[in-house]
Amino acid sequence: MIAPSARPNRMPQGLAVGVSLAVHGLVLLGLARLSFAPSPPSPAPPKTTVLLMPSLSAPQPQASPAPAPVITQARQRATMQRAAETPPPRTDQPPATQAAPAAPTAAEWAFAARYPLKNSKGYRYSWGQQVRSMMGTAVAGPDQGHVRFRVEIAPDGRLARLETLWTTSAVAEQRARLAIEQMPPLPPTPTGRPLVFERTISFTPDASDGPPVYRDDCLPDPPAFRNPFVWDGQGEPPRVTRVPAAATVADRTTEGLSMEECLKLLPQDSLEAEAAQDRRLRDQWDSSILGR
Repeated sequence: MIAPSARPNRMPQGLAVGVSLAVHGLVLLGLARLSFAPSPPSPAPPKTTVLLMPSLSAPQPQASPAPAPVITQARQRATMQRAAETPPPRTDQPPATQAAPAAPTAAEWAFAARYPLKNSKGYRYSWGQQVRSMMGTAVAGPDQGHVRFRVEIAPDGRLARLETLWTTSAVAEQRARLAIEQMPPLPPTPTGRPLVFERTISFTPDASDGPPVYRDDCLPDPPAFRNPFVWDGQGEPPRVTRVPAAATVADRTTEGLSMEECLKLLPQDSLEAEAAQDRRLRDQWDSSILGR
């Protein structure tokens, strides 16, 4: 008995084609899914914080100061020689001057001799005007200045005492003393008693001493300020007591005259007197403002 020959088992041709098509379909389907699948979102870039800092530039080296020029002795001598040879600048403008005021008239001296109010106010003014009128013209320069005297006039009008309190110019003091020695005879004092007062003579081109104002001379003097706490350190300290303001007013300012009699003595103030009073008040206020 002959055995059949061994042959390999072959897959039917139709089945093989079907398997091949199925495998290719699966491959194509996988590729289609991979191509049309949405790509995952890309991760957001990390946030960075930027700090604005001032630029710290390197400090610039400071230039060293230029050395001071060396002035030799020869150069200094030459400079001094040129300064000595250079003539001073010429000034065509003359220095300021003020002519001597007119001396009091006989009528003004007659009024001063009978006006006793405020320590013979008219007599004191006329005396100062007489002295200044005899001193001559004041010229701006080293000779100008002021001098203040303490004066005592005897009841008959003679000079009893003359004392210099202070002065800013020896020439002004010398001129004033010479004028006082050469003064004409003066009338008697209004009160018949010695007249003691202080007077400043201004020998300057800008002096503005004018006639006084008499309209308030019948009013009592305001109380003078006295510090009640002043103590020289010897003995017991003073006891502070309050004094009424009315009791400090001296009634002797009117020399025992009634108000009606006093008002009859007052002269009519001139425009020059009013202008001089305004200047004195303005100078007083200006000096107080500058002293603050």
